Amino acid sequence: MIQVFNKEDVMCLKGDIKSSGIILGTVYSFLVDGMLIDTGPQRLETNLIPYYEKLSFELVALTHSHEDHSGLAPWIQKYKNVPIFVHPNGISICAEPCPYPKYRQITWGVRSEFNALPLKEVIQSRSQEWKVIYTPGHADDHVALLDVERGRLFSGDLFVTKKTKVIMESESIPVIIDSIRRLLTYDFQALFCSHAGYIQNGKSMMKQKLDYLENLSGEVGHLYKEGHSIEEIDQKIFPKKYPIVAFSEGQWDSRHIVSSIVSGISNVI
Repeated sequence: MIQVFNKEDVMCLKGDIKSSGIILGTVYSFLVDGMLIDTGPQRLETNLIPYYEKLSFELVALTHSHEDHSGLAPWIQKYKNVPIFVHPNGISICAEPCPYPKYRQITWGVRSEFNALPLKEVIQSRSQEWKVIYTPGHADDHVALLDVERGRLFSGDLFVTKKTKVIMESESIPVIIDSIRRLLTYDFQALFCSHAGYIQNGKSMMKQKLDYLENLSGEVGHLYKEGHSIEEIDQKIFPKKYPIVAFSEGQWDSRHIVSSIVSGISNVI
């Protein structure tokens, strides 16, 4: 089921991935000024395609190439015949048929390959220009899109939640911190997050996330310098283990938060 609502002249399409009545994940696509930001996952194609068939848009901008954001890009490319843009680092990923682990295929569906064009520093929708801000850490091809004039920011997966408890092995907390700091140098209020949706006081919430990650990094660094191992630090700070750890066979884990912070400390030393 898709929920559709409008916030600040942005059409928000919210989709829930369910299994046995349990919500496994929530993902948003956004339509603004003739530009679709993220497409949603292949698992939601029967729900989303009827909307995409009726809606008018001239281009697609992907915040990154992950399958929950790009899953319906192949259908859009075939049937809507509009250009699809992604950061240059994601073009080769988009050209591969479903380059994702099995647990992600089960959750979000099997994404086919498609041809993407490289995002530049700005992208033009029908009537306005958007600043493209490179924000790696969650993915090497991750960007945020900023409407400078109205202070609306589309943040992809950079926010998601104020207090991060698990990340993928490929993610880096120090790099995410740098990306958030970069975003906070810009003037924005409304935040459109691809998993949390519309957040009116977005800059304040992003600042709270930065504070959390910086404090967490300080705590990890202190324990590491005292001689604690990554496993000991993980158990002390994150004693609760979430179902996604087992489901992903450890590819999502709080341990990766600790190890990425320790790796950042080691690189500085």
